[in-house]
Amino acid sequence: MQLDDQTNPAAKIVPDAHSNLSKKEQVAEMFNNIAGKYDFLNHFLSMGIDRGWRKKAIAEIAKISPQNILDVATGTGDLAIAASKIGPKKITGIDIAEQMLEVGRKKIAEKNLSGTITLQKGDSEALPFATDEFDAVVCAYGVRNFENLETGLQEMSRVMRPGGKLAILEFSKPKDFPVKQVFSFYFKYILPTLGKLVSKHSRAYTYLNESAMAFPEGKVFCQTLERCGFKQAKAQPLTFGVTTLYTASK
Repeated sequence: MQLDDQTNPAAKIVPDAHSNLSKKEQVAEMFNNIAGKYDFLNHFLSMGIDRGWRKKAIAEIAKISPQNILDVATGTGDLAIAASKIGPKKITGIDIAEQMLEVGRKKIAEKNLSGTITLQKGDSEALPFATDEFDAVVCAYGVRNFENLETGLQEMSRVMRPGGKLAILEFSKPKDFPVKQVFSFYFKYILPTLGKLVSKHSRAYTYLNESAMAFPEGKVFCQTLERCGFKQAKAQPLTFGVTTLYTASK
């Protein structure tokens, strides 16, 4: 993991520095523990803006009318559900946290989308799919949690067909006053406190802040995407730079 540590400082950020488990194992355990509160916290802590971010990501892949979509680190399936609105034949979501997937499957069944969306447990850094299998690959707030970022991105490139479209949402840091200062205070103090109170997990939302602050964003991440097999990588800051939508092709 030495190379990844050098190119991705977030690789060193783990939910529990005192644990003997790997980052991947810790992340799976953390999300399994907060699965029941995850959706509520997602929408509450972002004040509902996260729904608009997902819509923008799906609007990007809609430009190529994808019929077979992969949602990496799907969690409870919100991005996969958003992708269903553009009419693909098949959407596959993959995640390492089984309890998150269980929440997602219930939501998908309630929306009568089980015929379109399938969620399965699997490792984003060793995707169990054929080369060039998908028309589009999407990921919302998951690449930050990869133990080996470039391995995961290379896998996403491998399973996406030539001419396919990639869309990744990830947290970023606002640059302009006063949004930069307000966001920094909220993300460092308010979000972890509220997250801890609701989720009952002592470190989950502190880890969110720390990993987001360490993640290589903007131009640096675009260069990483292109090094991992993608081309025409672009970064589009959203909501004053609180989050960034990355797009690329193959």
